[in-house]
Parts: sequence; structure tokens; C-alpha cells
Amino acid sequence: MSVQIKPRILLTKTLPLAAQKRIESFDKIELIHWKDGVIPRGELLNLVKGVDGLLCMITDEIDEEVIETAGNQLKVVSTMSVGYDHVSTAALKSRSIPLGYTPGVLTDAVADLAVLLVLAAARRLREGISAVLNGDWITWSPTWLLGSQLTDKTIGIVGFGRIGLGTAKRLKPFLGSNGKIVYAGRTVKKEAEEVDAKKVEFDVLIKEADVVIISCSLTEETRGMFNYEVFKKMKRSVILVNIARGSMINQPDLVHALSENRLGAVALDVTTPEPLSPNDELLKFKNVTVIPHLGSATLETRTAMANIAIDNLLAGIKGEKLPYQVEFN
Repeated sequence: MSVQIKPRILLTKTLPLAAQKRIESFDKIELIHWKDGVIPRGELLNLVKGVDGLLCMITDEIDEEVIETAGNQLKVVSTMSVGYDHVSTAALKSRSIPLGYTPGVLTDAVADLAVLLVLAAARRLREGISAVLNGDWITWSPTWLLGSQLTDKTIGIVGFGRIGLGTAKRLKPFLGSNGKIVYAGRTVKKEAEEVDAKKVEFDVLIKEADVVIISCSLTEETRGMFNYEVFKKMKRSVILVNIARGSMINQPDLVHALSENRLGAVALDVTTPEPLSPNDELLKFKNVTVIPHLGSATLETRTAMANIAIDNLLAGIKGEKLPYQVEFN
């Protein structure tokens, strides 16, 4: 009797509890599980050898070397993320290896966080918390820590996909009768009618918007698109929020603009690099709020993402079409 060899799966991080138990329950696979934080490059290259499937995270650089090292038996790469700029699609395409991703399920969580960041920046939340913790809260004053409200303001959203639309829906009630929403992107979105949002050119958006929210995909075209020249065109009172990828912003240029008081406030869920050093120059500005990439960080969303990533992985191992498969250009 021949012994059936189990497919070998490399999981580069621990999943939320229910999803982790699920993947560990499969007795027809051999699970290789890296449990201790970000998997070092050397360990990744060592453990990926001979695997049939790879379930990775945005913290893993899955490039040509990793895919080549895995070997010809590699059948699928599944990333627990919507973005997949950390994976070499060219290397996978050349080998006809499918890539799974997790779209749709994190819309609500990220859109909620976008609103949180807008309001935190507008109402100077970081400075208020610091005042309490540092003993600077001495008395109430009619002129202390005055922020701004969103009534009658213009919200500009760069990238109007699911998350951009979800953010717009949440912010619209704050705007009052004279506020408006504009967006910049490649195409006119019919869904924008739901919030009376108008498509405008990028240059118009950055000049007119009181709040600019970055919500587009990272591509070679969008990488570093928010640079010093763009910051110079913005209102000096503008609130800039990034919920997409840190690389959308030229960070040294952002520091330069902040040093010249060119921006009202900045709130970032994503930075370059991640994690950001506590000594980073960006954090020296009181009007900058940075949180550690928490966009999809709810138990509900991360569990759903993990289960989709598992479904994609299992389908790929079986040679089936992935439920959520990246279509390579």
C-alpha cells in the first residue's frame, strides 16, 4: 500500500483563535507554523522549501527568490490582506501559480477607523490625551485646544472603492447642508450617487478639500504621489488621513511640509517603515497622530479575513479556482 504524502503548508503568523483552530484541525495537510512575530528572511527561505501552499501576511516579502526557493510543487500563495504589493505577481504569473486575497470583508472596519482618524485629527485628540497624561490640564479655557468641526466642510477621498465609499457614507452626516464630498480616481463611480459625491481631478481635490483621505491601491503610479509639491497646493488648514499604504506618502516631504506649518493636522494608520521608530521625526509634531496599522483590526474582520485566506489556500492545493483570486494583468 502506498503512503499518501500530505500537502505541506507554511503559515507565517498565528491567526485569530477560531481560524487558527480551523487550520490546525485539517489532518490531510502538514502545517508548518511560524509563531514568533515576523518571520525572519532566512527562516522564511528555509521553511518555504518544498511547500505546496503558502499563507502569508502583508509583513512578508514574497518575491522571486521566495517563490523560486519554494520549488516547482508550489501550487498556491494566499495572502491575508486586500493589498498584495508585498507579493511578486510577475513571479507567480510566470509559473501559473494563483494568488488569493481577502477583499470586501474589511470595508466596515477600515471605514470606521478612517472616521476615527478624521475626528481625532480635527479635534486634536492626541494633544488632549497628552495634556491629561502629562499634567498640563490645569483648568477649562474657552480658547484652549480648539479644533475644527466638519460642518460645511469639503471631504476629498482619493480612491473611491468599497472603503472610500464606506468612509463617505459615515462622514456625510457630519457635513451639514452645505458640506460636500469629492473624489479622485480613474473612473466615475455610479455608487457615488449614494452620497452625492462628485468626481474631480486630483489637482482640484487637493486644492479644495478641507479633509483629504487616501484610500486608493498602491501601484507604481500612486507610490509617493503625496509629495511636497502636492502639500504646497493644499489648504494650510487641511486634515490629511492615510488608511491605504504608507508608501503613498513621501514621508520626508511630509516632515518638510509640517515643519513649514503647511498642514493643519495629519492622522496615519500606515507609515514607511512599519513599525515606525518612536524617535522618528514625524512624531515630533503635535498635530500628527499615528496608530500602528489597525485598519482591519477587529476580531470579526480579522477572523473573516483568515477564513477567506484558508479557503483560498485549500482551493489552490486541490487545483481548484480560488474563491477570491487575483486576476493577473
